[in-house]
Amino acid sequence: MDLTKEEFDDRFVETLDALLVTMAENPEIDVRKFYSMTCILENLRYLSPVLFGMIQQSQKK
Repeated sequence: MDLTKEEFDDRFVETLDALLVTMAENPEIDVRKFYSMTCILENLRYLSPVLFGMIQQSQKK
């Protein structure tokens, strides 16, 4: 399945947002853990172009 960079970015952000919403709605998740995970997901968001490039390279091999 071929995705453009924009499609990948849109789906990736949508997935990360869904994870945050799910964690925020779960009362069992500690606030500190939620904050830490939010920081990790935010960093992943900024790395999405790198992840896209890595996926594209692996598909070419």
